[in-house]
Amino acid sequence: MHFGITLRIIGVLLTVYSVTMLPPAIVALIYQDGGEIPFFTAFTIILAVGLLCWLTMYKHKQELRVRDGFIVVVVLWTVWSLSGSIPYILSENPSMSVSDAVFESVSGLTTTGATVLTGLDNLPKSILFYRQQQQWLGGMGIIVLAVAVLPMLGIGGMQLYRAETPGPIKDNKLTPRITETAKALWYIYVALTVVCGFSYWLAGMDIFDAICHSFSTVAIGGFSTHDKSIAFFDNPAIEMVCVFFMFFAGINFALHFVSWRSRSVLHYLGDAEFVFYFQVMAAIVLITILTLIFNNSYDSVLSAVRFGLFEAVSISTTTGFSTANFSAWPTLIPTLLLMGSFIGGCAGSTGGGIKVIRALLMSKQWVREMRRLIHPNAIFAIKIGNKPVNDRVVEAVWGFIGVYVSLFAVLLLAILATGLDFETSFSAVAASINNLGPGLGAVSTHYGDISDTAKWILCFAMLLGRLEVFTLLVLFSPMFWRR
Repeated sequence: MHFGITLRIIGVLLTVYSVTMLPPAIVALIYQDGGEIPFFTAFTIILAVGLLCWLTMYKHKQELRVRDGFIVVVVLWTVWSLSGSIPYILSENPSMSVSDAVFESVSGLTTTGATVLTGLDNLPKSILFYRQQQQWLGGMGIIVLAVAVLPMLGIGGMQLYRAETPGPIKDNKLTPRITETAKALWYIYVALTVVCGFSYWLAGMDIFDAICHSFSTVAIGGFSTHDKSIAFFDNPAIEMVCVFFMFFAGINFALHFVSWRSRSVLHYLGDAEFVFYFQVMAAIVLITILTLIFNNSYDSVLSAVRFGLFEAVSISTTTGFSTANFSAWPTLIPTLLLMGSFIGGCAGSTGGGIKVIRALLMSKQWVREMRRLIHPNAIFAIKIGNKPVNDRVVEAVWGFIGVYVSLFAVLLLAILATGLDFETSFSAVAASINNLGPGLGAVSTHYGDISDTAKWILCFAMLLGRLEVFTLLVLFSPMFWRR
């Protein structure tokens, strides 16, 4: 383990992160809301710590190894989450405890969207902008940004890229060099954000809200500048723009890149994961709308379609925006939507959950096992599209899902131990580990009323979900630390 080079990288990236405190400070000066001091102070503190880490280790030039990559990823997410809480702690409006500040920061950077804040409409614009900016930075993955700058340090970035994406597609690169891959993903991410913001503005949002909501929409985060979320605008055009970009951001960004480069949408239709993603989403939307109609939840079919479509896409993609209180709908719907969030978005997207590709592989494995029961001596290959999938990959997916479910159960018991009821505990853990945000029961609107112990447990769950479990869990294994 090269702790010197690890500390050096953390120092450089903390220094880079300190710059993100300046845009909210500028917003505070523009709107004269008095919130610039906490951000300038946070900038100074983070910059000083980053420079100190870098200066003490700047002579270390070793190559970054795989195990070093895991440490950098976990430490970086943890340190940036803690650093991101500084403006909340220093701000007078809102006045937040350390636990609340860390929870809000972790939720933002992991694009979970769970919040402890209320009265958003009366908060300073700088704080509102900062929350949205945190989600935007976390949406594409902090490490993807990091690998774009690491070559300037003379360090390879592939170890970090693999550490943050330990899934079936982890070894795929869009371009020959990992740096170019990171840049390609960010170009698409930025372009999609700009188009989304412009579309919101055309649909009726003011410039500030359009920018802020484009950040959280493309990041599949769910933070809003209003307590009522998207319902505040009561505008079907805005809702449809939101639905489109939530769905679009849930698609593998590698697929966006390939389609953009070839100037063809046919790549979407030919991608097995996208087709399965569309089918699952269509099924959830259809069941939600039909349930609302048959239960006469709204006066008109059009209203049932409007609100059912929005909530189904928002929760299933793990975004978390709302136009209605879905927890008050017939029991089937909130249960279905929470289950849908376990699937989440496609691999390589900004969505949470176990990812569509794993759900697809799991469903194919079920079919294969049934065929084996009927034909014990036959050999059946699992294919994604026309390509056979190595059995080692299928085993890894089963292992991931097994660990995911087991950790969910452990975290659920831990939250129940804090005194929360089962409905609240189950939905809070699901919303956190799936990076969804809104839950049911006592956390249907915000997480401000639960205990500090529960908040810290949920922070751990958010990081688990964002780092796809194994990246964080591997550090707790004695084998990892053996030479």
